[in-house]
Amino acid sequence: MKAQDSVKNFYPTLRMYTNFAVRTVKKTCAQFGPREAGSEAEYNAQKFMAEQVGDAADATMEDSFRLSPRAFLGWLRLAGIFLLIATACNIVNLFFAKEIPYGPVASLAFSGLIILIMLFEFLFYKEFTDPFYKKATSHNVYCVRKPAGETKRRIILAGHADSSIEWMPTRVGGAGFLYFTFAYGLLGLIYQIVVSVLVLAKPDLSPTVVSVLTYAGCAFVPGHFLLIFFMNYKVCVEGANDNLSGCMTAAAVMKFMGDNDLRFENTELVVMFSGAEESGLRGAKAAVKQHPEFTDKSVETVFVGLDTIKDYDEMAIYYKDMTGTVKQSPAACALVKAAGKECELDLKYAVLFAGATDAAAMTQGGVPAVGFCAMNPGPPRYYHTRDDKVDIMEPKTIEKTLELALKTAYLFDEQGLKEAYDA
Repeated sequence: MKAQDSVKNFYPTLRMYTNFAVRTVKKTCAQFGPREAGSEAEYNAQKFMAEQVGDAADATMEDSFRLSPRAFLGWLRLAGIFLLIATACNIVNLFFAKEIPYGPVASLAFSGLIILIMLFEFLFYKEFTDPFYKKATSHNVYCVRKPAGETKRRIILAGHADSSIEWMPTRVGGAGFLYFTFAYGLLGLIYQIVVSVLVLAKPDLSPTVVSVLTYAGCAFVPGHFLLIFFMNYKVCVEGANDNLSGCMTAAAVMKFMGDNDLRFENTELVVMFSGAEESGLRGAKAAVKQHPEFTDKSVETVFVGLDTIKDYDEMAIYYKDMTGTVKQSPAACALVKAAGKECELDLKYAVLFAGATDAAAMTQGGVPAVGFCAMNPGPPRYYHTRDDKVDIMEPKTIEKTLELALKTAYLFDEQGLKEAYDA
């Protein structure tokens, strides 16, 4: 059966469940506000959204996990501080080269530490600096709708319930200032490394040249401060679009099926409200560890992560995730692509060139996964800022994504991931 054949007046019915999704996002924001990872607000919002699914869910489950919420992007502040120290080490070397001859060595050491932290925390999403940060407890909450018969397949539709700490550069100057901040900081890091290596490699270098090169490094000091104040820890954003929109689009699929007494014959439907995505995908990472059934080959499983359902013309299948380092399941990507064709959408394949979605953690954990986003990758001015509010939501995009999610689930129930889709 096709999704559009499941009920009479399929498309008007979609509009009704789109309204359900939008209303619930508004209620969630009004009642619980910003939801930093590991906060009570995050957990209460997850439980509230699960309650809205109601009897459509045969079961509701939750798991807790420990994390350091501010470690993941805390590397930016550390990078700024360490760059200031590296700059100071080279300057001190000008005055005390004989007494303290290791200024450039210390500068290189701090620069190398920045690179290590950036690689492990940001590029590979490892818990590298987490032991040095305050711990908190976050949760994953699941709604499960069983099939009519034996469970042979499982589709997980997911969105993350937490919202981000505000990014100062995006708030102040949008994408342009965001890229400037990163580029300025990176150039400052490269410059300190070059100067330190040059001073060490050429001890006979003219003192005047060394002084000019060293003091020229001060031109990058404002960039170091931009990194230090990159995260505005006084503001946690509302996150209506990123990503309550994804949460409630997934929930609307189950609500649609429950209210219309629909069940797949052999496919279990799971809606996942993940925690701590903005803190390095910690919720999705925990889910793979806590649910070995997700990787059990006897039940074919696919994970579809819905993230920031906002910009209609930017809907895309993210086949490369985690700054392009993780390749998603080709079969899962093809599944969504084929469902898109049923929705009269020619969905593009895109690369998430900076950042990651929960789908990346699932793929790394052995679950076939795909990420779907509807956001200008620019990024837009509302991304991780206080502008991400309910009044900029786009019901049209949510409605089309709801249609896509339903048709993806029905197509998966019919054919699984083993079919060769014309994608």
